Amino acid sequence: MFSLVEYVSNLAIYLIESLGYWGVFLGMTIESACIPLPSEVIMPFAGYVAWEGQMTLWGITLVGALGNLTGSLIAYFVGWWGGRPFLEKYGKYVLISHSKLTLAEEWFDKYGHEAVLISRVLPVIRTFISLPAGIAHMNLHKFIFYTFVGSLPWCLALGYVGFILGPNWTTIQQYWHYLDILVVVGAVAFLAYVIYHYRGKSHLE
Repeated sequence: MFSLVEYVSNLAIYLIESLGYWGVFLGMTIESACIPLPSEVIMPFAGYVAWEGQMTLWGITLVGALGNLTGSLIAYFVGWWGGRPFLEKYGKYVLISHSKLTLAEEWFDKYGHEAVLISRVLPVIRTFISLPAGIAHMNLHKFIFYTFVGSLPWCLALGYVGFILGPNWTTIQQYWHYLDILVVVGAVAFLAYVIYHYRGKSHLE
C-alpha cells in the first residue's frame, strides 16, 4: 500500500545520501517552511551518516539549525505578506489546516515572542509557529535569534539519537513521541533556569 509517510521519509534519506550537508539543509528548510518532511527522519538519518564518518554530529546540528531558520523565514514572510486570510485560503495545499494554524496562533498570543524560542522543541507547533509570528510582524532580529537558538537542541537531540543508534537508527520511529516528551521536559527545565537566573541578576542590579 502506498504510504505518504514512507514516501517523504525516503525523500529525506535520498536528499542526504545525494547531497550530504546540503541535503540536511534542504530537508530542514522544507520542513520548517511548513511542508511535511519530518525532521524526525532527516536528523536521525544524518546522525547515522555522521556515525559512518561521512559528516560530523556538530556539523549536521549546525546545518540543520540553519535550514530550520531558512525555512522558518520563508513561513514568516508568507505570514507577514499574506496574513491569516491568505493562509486560510491556500494553506490547505501544503497541509496547513485551520486547526494547526489556530493552535500556533493561540500559542503565540499566549506566550508572545518567546513562543518562537520555546516552540522549536514542541510537536506540531514548532513547524507552524513562524506563520503567526509573521502575521504579528514580530521583530525580525528577535525572530532570527530565537528560531536559530531554539532549533539547535532539537537538531542535536535527533542527530545524536541517530548517531548512537548507528545502523539501527530506524528504531527511533516507534519512540518519536517519547523523544518529543523528553526534549520538551528538558527545554522547560532549561527555560525555567534561564528565567530564574535572569530574575536573580535583575534583583541584584
